Amino acid sequence: MRQSSVTIIVPVIQNKVDDLLKYLGKIKKDLDKGIPPEFEKLDIIHFARWVVIDHGKSYINDPTPRVPKLVFVVDFDGEVDAFLKSFCKDTSDILDNVYQFCEGFPVSDQRTSDSRVAFLEKHMVKDAAVYIGAPGRTVRQIKEEWKLRNHIRKYLDSRSWQDVSAHTIHKKIKEEVLHNNEFSFLSKRAKMPGINWLGLIFLGLILIALLPLIIIWLLIVHFFYEKKDVNFTKKRSGLDSHYLTELEKYEDFKNQNQFTQLVDMKEGKVRLITIKAMFALSKGLIRFVFVQGKLMGIPTIHFAKWVMFEDNSRVLFFSNFDGSWQQYLGDFIDNSGWGLTGIFSNTKVFPKTNFLLTGGAYDEEHFLAWSRNSELVTNVWYTAYPDLSIKNVNNNTKIRVQLMKSLSERQAAKFLKLI
Repeated sequence: MRQSSVTIIVPVIQNKVDDLLKYLGKIKKDLDKGIPPEFEKLDIIHFARWVVIDHGKSYINDPTPRVPKLVFVVDFDGEVDAFLKSFCKDTSDILDNVYQFCEGFPVSDQRTSDSRVAFLEKHMVKDAAVYIGAPGRTVRQIKEEWKLRNHIRKYLDSRSWQDVSAHTIHKKIKEEVLHNNEFSFLSKRAKMPGINWLGLIFLGLILIALLPLIIIWLLIVHFFYEKKDVNFTKKRSGLDSHYLTELEKYEDFKNQNQFTQLVDMKEGKVRLITIKAMFALSKGLIRFVFVQGKLMGIPTIHFAKWVMFEDNSRVLFFSNFDGSWQQYLGDFIDNSGWGLTGIFSNTKVFPKTNFLLTGGAYDEEHFLAWSRNSELVTNVWYTAYPDLSIKNVNNNTKIRVQLMKSLSERQAAKFLKLI
């Protein structure tokens, strides 16, 4: 099944911001206690978050007066229309309690499933690029395969397998689980997505054909724009320590973490064309290459995406990842610093960049400080499988696929190493 992602940005009633934050705080406390939100019963939502922007800490001391807004981001199984209908019908209580503080939300005696859907659709913002670490895997499939892996592990630990061949062990595991009604889903064939080599070759040919134009464009960006940029020069020691402490309150409760970032675009069509070209390249690589749980070699990201809004003048970035914030951004710097630089160097007050792809994120000290400085507090964050890394998710699918095959001794030995 296809995974989809939706971003909804709604203005908050000016004198209701504190009430909204208080209610979101209640949802967060319930989540921290292990009380799931109402929408978990849909069993199709991978990750979801609510973030209040343009309120409280001003982004890089931005003096521009802003209307407070509520951002809702949700990653789910299926098509957008079907999701919105079920979300607005089956989880209307949490929806009404959150959006009663927002402008234009239907008043209580006019709220119907259709009116809620119309409200959300009106405020949907198109995604610039979306990455999915386990494409094709539904929430239900991820949980079923996790249960299968744990059952196999328990079965293997329950007896001695000394002097038993790997091929025989694989056969015994297969027999055991197929006689268990809990794993009837194994009758449905599953497969791991693979690299689309034809698509990759086509993308490569396009880049080769455009190479002279790309080189000229990089020279124009460097000599006419980058040399005039105002760069980010602060270190972490120069940031607001109270705000850093506030950000850290929302991190490291689980193996998984979240990251929300808001930045403003630099003025001019050249910068807009450049960032959109980088997003187009990202979408191509995500579609054809990064389909096996790694984004630019980074094996820790479940879902991530960029969104441009307010007439392409601002950029939001959202990520759901494994491990700590420091480790996550360190992996980005080591494996895809050029990609981060190519995108974010088109936004205001970024570390000094040269020729679009160098400098920037590779200036680790200033880049990490910039990332913290432009990060936002994620007021509510939900994950459907908090104990699973993206490596676990993909590994569990491999176990399922290999279990249902006839394996040689060598292949069976490799299969057992997955468990």
